[in-house]
Amino acid sequence: MVGRTACKNLRSTLKRRQRSTNPMAGYDRLPAELRLWLAQAALPWSVPSVLRLWRKTLPACGGDTEEARRQLSRIESRRLGQDARRIWGEAHPAAEGCRVRSG
Repeated sequence: MVGRTACKNLRSTLKRRQRSTNPMAGYDRLPAELRLWLAQAALPWSVPSVLRLWRKTLPACGGDTEEARRQLSRIESRRLGQDARRIWGEAHPAAEGCRVRSG
């Protein structure tokens, strides 16, 4: 039964992509501030997706890297809430406050 439950933890809504031959090279090229955030991230972000999000978030935060990292954490929390709702249902504590888009 443990193996069956553990599989549910791998059902993220993050899209899977082909891995490069050296994924650490892409990670090493990320801005230092983004690597700091990514090191503590709860989801297994790919380098291209987190970099795309960073490039969108940083200008929206006026170039403030601390605020951009807080914004990334909020985005990740929403994503975790959506996954929790989808996997474990509405009653799961992580699903609380997660907005569901209609239509």
